[in-house]
Amino acid sequence: MADVIVFHHAQGLTPGVLAFADELRAAGHRVSTPDLYEGRTFETLQAGIDHAEATGFDVIIGRGHAAVGDVPAGAMYVGFSLGVMPAQHLAQTRTGAGGAVLVSACVPPGHFGPWREGVRLQIHVQEEDELGDVDVAREVSGAVPAAELFLYPGGRHLFADRSLDDYDPAAAALFTQRVLAFLGDVP
Repeated sequence: MADVIVFHHAQGLTPGVLAFADELRAAGHRVSTPDLYEGRTFETLQAGIDHAEATGFDVIIGRGHAAVGDVPAGAMYVGFSLGVMPAQHLAQTRTGAGGAVLVSACVPPGHFGPWREGVRLQIHVQEEDELGDVDVAREVSGAVPAAELFLYPGGRHLFADRSLDDYDPAAAALFTQRVLAFLGDVP
């Protein structure tokens, strides 16, 4: 059983993100879903991106840190798109981080400093997703020993959120299976 923190994407803490967290709970994991937007959700990805930019990415990362104040060592951080920023930052900077699952985005290697030794990593992105920065995902996975990079066919950005039009059921099912296997290997 793992302690897992799931950070939402730019549209907010949607029913699809909550459903994914529930799947992890059903597998026996302790899961929290911090709301980086303080209750706001957005109908479109662009509206959510605009809100994130107006709020400030440092503020969003700071909210992510505040949400995990007493999470035990070994915690796993999952970030969907915008949520990759706090997830990746915590995995790279928080002592005792267990690993990260980055979905539909990555922050370039070195941006938050070096990847910590022993911190595990999975990256999931659709191959033709222009917002997903497949090249950055390849670069990050190449810079982190034992990182796993999973590329899915298609170009949907939020492919794993069942509450959005971008949802890709086949890719989302395989993604969830791979994340559950990753979390199942947590010591």
